Amino acid sequence: MKKSLLGISMITITCLYCMLAAVIILVTLLTDIPVIVGIITSIIILILQFLISPFITDVVMKWFYHASFDNQLPEYLNNFIQEVCNNHQMNFPKIGYIDDGAPNAFTYGHTKNDARVVLTRGLFELLSEEEVKAVVAHELGHASHYDMLFMTVAQLVPLLLYAIYEIFRSRDNSNDDKGYGALISAVAYLLYIISNYIVLGLSRTREYYADSFSVEETKNPNALASALVKVGYGLSTSSTSGRSAAKSNALGIFDAKTSKALVVSSYENGVVSKDNIKQAMKWEQWNIWAKWYELNSTHPLISKRLIAISNRSGEYNQEPFINFDLVKPESYLDDFLLEVLISFAPTLAVFIGIIVTIIVGASEGNFGLCIGFTILIATFFGYLKFRRQYSPKPFENRTVKDLLSEVKVSHITSVPCTLEGTIIGRGNPGCIFNEDFVIKDQTGIIFLDYNQPIRIINKIFALFKSQEYFDKVVKVKGWYRRSPVPYVELKTLEVDGKEKKIFTYGLKKAVYIIFAIVSVVVIALSIL
Repeated sequence: MKKSLLGISMITITCLYCMLAAVIILVTLLTDIPVIVGIITSIIILILQFLISPFITDVVMKWFYHASFDNQLPEYLNNFIQEVCNNHQMNFPKIGYIDDGAPNAFTYGHTKNDARVVLTRGLFELLSEEEVKAVVAHELGHASHYDMLFMTVAQLVPLLLYAIYEIFRSRDNSNDDKGYGALISAVAYLLYIISNYIVLGLSRTREYYADSFSVEETKNPNALASALVKVGYGLSTSSTSGRSAAKSNALGIFDAKTSKALVVSSYENGVVSKDNIKQAMKWEQWNIWAKWYELNSTHPLISKRLIAISNRSGEYNQEPFINFDLVKPESYLDDFLLEVLISFAPTLAVFIGIIVTIIVGASEGNFGLCIGFTILIATFFGYLKFRRQYSPKPFENRTVKDLLSEVKVSHITSVPCTLEGTIIGRGNPGCIFNEDFVIKDQTGIIFLDYNQPIRIINKIFALFKSQEYFDKVVKVKGWYRRSPVPYVELKTLEVDGKEKKIFTYGLKKAVYIIFAIVSVVVIALSIL
């Protein structure tokens, strides 16, 4: 497995550096500019960043996440980590702990011998011992495979390509580059985009291999699959197993680097409900937005990882954890195309309006009328998008499980909902500057987006007020969306009979009304 991963990594990195070399050769042939200085500077900066970033992250973890690195691990986990390290000639990692109920885990460092693995309290409260070991093994897999080093080397290419693009974009009107600046910047930017997607693809591949490492070390693929359902989707327990583990010297540790930790409950009376998992998988398997989000993500879709892990269950005499056998009732292509149109319509309206204003306004001499109609049409399409994002339908009582089964939902299309549950932690577990929450109801856990119109208000709330909601039973109203993380943008947050209002929706609506009035006034003045 390692040799295969090494081969994939080396081929990918070779392709990336061939692209970089092609641009450098192009620069050398077409110009007299010594870009080597910029390239060497970028390389030095990246190397320094790689060398010092783990130590900076240590400080950030302690100061801003209140992480501690001197906790005693539960015996079962300590013994497991020691066994894995012995098997792979690794030093025992530095273990970090963040006291937050949202479950998550991540690793960072230079190599497998100075890795840090961070876990949250929520990981121990919601997962069984076998599931905790599976998650930790996944993180140790990243360290064992030198993922931090390989990804740093890979990410250097888009960084340098973008630097070359910026250099020649700014020199486009000079004579020093013999007029080739525009060509070089265009090629560099195109390859920058391509290389970014290649790096993201490499990252997703390494996630699959980290899963594979976990399966081989635990010899329990179903434990990893179950943990992914809880940590990745949000189908959590109703449960006892996690809490008993937490009370016996349990350690919890943090990360929310790519997804804002959520968990969903696929348990009914203590037994995992495969139907609930399948319902949660529908969006990723059927909604076209899921493919787009995955293309732009460092991680594969959870459903794909679950299927890949389940395919290995037979090797360890287990029944496959999940067999996604639901039949897609429709294509969902029409919904996707409509949402794309709605998403870009306001921008297109402005662009077309500017062209019409330049052409018609110049010939007819009435720029005011053209500008007024441009604002009016752009406002109309913008409001259509707004209405889709903030659906006017009633805020019906829903559960996390119900919301996750929705397929026709995205960052454009919302589902108004009312949820009741307990706030168990921050959206970014442990981060004192994060104003968002994770709520747990009887069926699972989901991310709550607290978003006041002024950002500084959000940070003040995070620092001084958000703690008041921890471990409290709350009732929230908001709009459920996926992007691809399932989340609810809050409208109101009620606790102990007191309602906290979020004014973003009202302000956005007011802005559209103001723009509509302004456009009508401009049109009227132009006609008169």
